[in-house]
Amino acid sequence: MENPIDIREEAGVRFLHFGTEWVQGAMRLRSPHTLELPYTREMMAGLLMREAPWPRRVLSIGLGAGSLAKFIHRQLPDAIHTVVEIEPRVLAIARQYFRFPADDDRLQVHLQDGLVFMAQTDARWDLILLDAYDHDVRQGPLNSIEFYRCLREHLTDDGLLSANLFNRGRRYEGTMARLEYAFDQRSLAFNSADHGNMIAFGAVGHPIELDAAELRERAIAVQTATGLDLRPTVNRLLGAKADSGEWLRL
Repeated sequence: MENPIDIREEAGVRFLHFGTEWVQGAMRLRSPHTLELPYTREMMAGLLMREAPWPRRVLSIGLGAGSLAKFIHRQLPDAIHTVVEIEPRVLAIARQYFRFPADDDRLQVHLQDGLVFMAQTDARWDLILLDAYDHDVRQGPLNSIEFYRCLREHLTDDGLLSANLFNRGRRYEGTMARLEYAFDQRSLAFNSADHGNMIAFGAVGHPIELDAAELRERAIAVQTATGLDLRPTVNRLLGAKADSGEWLRL
């Protein structure tokens, strides 16, 4: 028996659920290409860490309602985006109910298990977005040192992994320990404005060292270029490590 996928609407917002109360995606009907959920906006905080035209190549593992992919397709016109989604019904629903576009020369969707896809590809990406859960809101084998190492190996020289972590018990110590080990301690995480989510980043390549003033300047530039307001995320980044003070170091 297939697990249920539910679509609900409230106050002008359409929500995607995988048969539970947990929201797997959302779209405001009047602005379908904006990032409605705070955690999706925070997952794009890599735009503050690397300078445009980064990222040129993006990989998403997990589609959901397609919010991140729609944003990238519209607001980052220089980016080529590969999306991996294991569930055909999710792709069909994203296209029917959430205005997810058809494949073109900048967007390609692969209906495949993320583990299998990564094991078979030699490609590398500037930004990898990991937001994949089953119907019980579990990551399963995608939450392992081996998989995080695999993702790291498929990043370009200035690549970033951006991961949405969700845990019903709100405990992330094990996940962060695995991520830190896989990325040689070049990782950070902060609690999302969406209660219950945590956003984690892993970095390779040139060190990231930005003070608060530069981060805020970059947030204004990103908002001007894309409409995405990352100003509230700056303080979360600065507070991600206890000893960071007014600096983001990654």
